[in-house]
Amino acid sequence: MNDLAEGVTMSGSGEIIGDIATGALIARAAEPNHGEGGAKSDDGHTHERACLNCDTVLVGSHCHACGQTAHVHRTLGGFFHDLVHGVFHFEGKIWRTLPLLAWRPGRLTREYIEGRRASYVSPIALFLFVVFLTFAVFNLVGSPIHFDPKAATNIAAARADAEKELKALETRKADAARRGEQLPGIDGQIEGARSALEAITAVGKGELPDQIANSDSASEISTVEAINQTWRKAKENPELLVYKLQSSAYKFSWLLIPLSVPFVWLLFPFSRRFRLYDHTVFVTYSLTFMLLLLALVSVLTVWGSLGWLVAVLLAYAPFHMYRQLRDAYGLTRFGAWWRTWFLSVFALVALALFAVALTVVIAAG
Repeated sequence: MNDLAEGVTMSGSGEIIGDIATGALIARAAEPNHGEGGAKSDDGHTHERACLNCDTVLVGSHCHACGQTAHVHRTLGGFFHDLVHGVFHFEGKIWRTLPLLAWRPGRLTREYIEGRRASYVSPIALFLFVVFLTFAVFNLVGSPIHFDPKAATNIAAARADAEKELKALETRKADAARRGEQLPGIDGQIEGARSALEAITAVGKGELPDQIANSDSASEISTVEAINQTWRKAKENPELLVYKLQSSAYKFSWLLIPLSVPFVWLLFPFSRRFRLYDHTVFVTYSLTFMLLLLALVSVLTVWGSLGWLVAVLLAYAPFHMYRQLRDAYGLTRFGAWWRTWFLSVFALVALALFAVALTVVIAAG
C-alpha cells in the first residue's frame, strides 16, 4: 500500500494536468464546432477564395459545405492559440455558461432544451471536462469524501437487533408447529437472520465473513456464489480495491446519468410536457455542477480555517436543486420544494447504486 501511495504522490502534479487536458480534448470531440469563430488576424493567415479542405467557393468566415474556417493560420503563435483553444476550450460561451450553471441552472437547462444553444457549452461536453477536472483535483489534494472502514459503529446495538429478529422468527416457527401449521419460507428467513448475526459478530471481533449472501433457492445459487466470490476478492486486498475505485471512478462516471434520469422522471410521472430528453439535460447539468462543487470543496479542505465556507457550499447543493427544478420545469415554490426533498433522496440512491456497480465491476475484474 505504501508503494501505491508513493506512486500516487509522485505522479499527482503531472496527472492533474494530463487529466484536465484529456477531459477537455474529449469534451472538444463531443462539441467540435460549437461557437467557433473565424480567424481575423492578417499576420500568418492564408487568404483563399476556395476552401482548402473541399475546394468549395468561400462565402463568409467558414466553408458552408464542410464547416472549416475560411482562412487558416501558419504561425507558431497561432499553433499555441489552437492548443489553448482546443484543450481548455476558453472562449466567450464558457463564461456565459458557468455563471448560469452556478446561480440560474434552471434557466440554462430550459434555454438549451428550447434550442438556444450557440451561446452555451453543451451539457455533455461540459460534463466530460468537469469529470476529468474533478478527479484530477481529487488525485492532487484528496477527495472530500472519506471512508474509514475502522470507524466506530454501534456493533452492540446491531447485534442486539439481529438476535431479537432471530428469536422472533424462531418463536413464530415454534408457535406454528404447535398449531400444526407450516410457514412457507420460514426456514430461509431464519437462516438469513442467523447469517446476519454471525456477520455482525465477526465484524465486532475485527473479522470479515467469507460470504455476504446466501439463498436456499436453486435458481439463485449461481448469483449468490458470484456475489460471494467478488466479496472474497475484495476482502483479500481491500487497499487495492480502494485504490482502483479512486483511480477508475471517472471512467464510469457517465453511468450516473442513466442511473439518475429515471428518478427525475418519477417526479413528473404523468406529465406530457416533459420528456426523457428534458430530464437528461437537467441531470447532466446538475451532475456537472455537483462535481464542480466537490472539486472546490476538496481544494478548500486543504485550509482547515475555511471549514465554514465548506459548510456553506454543501448547504447550497439542495438550494441549487430547488432553483434548477423551479426554473427548468416552471414549478411553483411548493412544487419545487417537495420535489427537492425527493430528488435529494433519489440522488443518494443513485449514488449508492453507482458505488455498488463500480465496486462489483472493479472487484470482479
